[in-house]
Amino acid sequence: MSESFPLVMNFAATDPSGGAGLAADILTISSMGCHPLIAVTAITVQDTSGVDDMLAIDSEWVADQARAMLEDVPVAAFKIGMLGSVENIAAIAEILADYPNIPVVLDPVLASGRGDELANEDMVDAICELLIPQTTIVTPNSIEARNLAIDDSNEEDDPSMEECAKRILRMGCEYVLITGTHEQTPKVINSLYAEHGTLRSDSWERLSGIYHGSGCTLSSAIAALLAQNVAIQEAVKEAQEYTWQTLRSGFRPGMGQYIPDRLFWARGEEDESQTVRPN
Repeated sequence: MSESFPLVMNFAATDPSGGAGLAADILTISSMGCHPLIAVTAITVQDTSGVDDMLAIDSEWVADQARAMLEDVPVAAFKIGMLGSVENIAAIAEILADYPNIPVVLDPVLASGRGDELANEDMVDAICELLIPQTTIVTPNSIEARNLAIDDSNEEDDPSMEECAKRILRMGCEYVLITGTHEQTPKVINSLYAEHGTLRSDSWERLSGIYHGSGCTLSSAIAALLAQNVAIQEAVKEAQEYTWQTLRSGFRPGMGQYIPDRLFWARGEEDESQTVRPN
């Protein structure tokens, strides 16, 4: 019998379109050479345009899903996406506390690409207080970074991305990767921060179109690489490159957003002239 692939446990919601959520995690982690395990946190009603409704799974069910697998198999990394409720956040935080040596990748899904709210203020507070202190790397886009870092007591608070990263790091995580997809820059600039400052900044060609599931893809790719003991800076670099290629090869199955092709490498020979490397 061959040796098992590294196992990555995913806490996230369903997405019937297959663009984001658990479907994105499963495809990405498998594509990156690991085996995905899942704990469903919520069920959504959505299509390629946006989220119409959401039903959070009972927190005891979330915990039981994870505990059943954790007592059976060795997990090499945790990836956390959409959470559904404060109770789910607390349940997952308790589980993480029992496995302090396993890397944790947190994609703080606070809204859909269309802007549908997926986390209220209480959930944001719980993420900051319970999950981020146990996280290896947090991967917010610029909007999510501001929401996590904003000082609600100061109406004029408008922190830079670097200041957002500093504030999130002070919550207790080791690294913060802020993605610049939503910024008005000619290229997409993603920056990795640690306690002592910026570790790397990578710029990518800004593709046309709106994509559904790019954040799930990036965070899941990082989790898969960390599960394979790739160093954090190299994992971030490789995950970005993989994600950009999935977007470049993306497709539009419906009337809404494009979906990344996580299996682009299996569709035929890659045109090397189209490959863009990070600066």
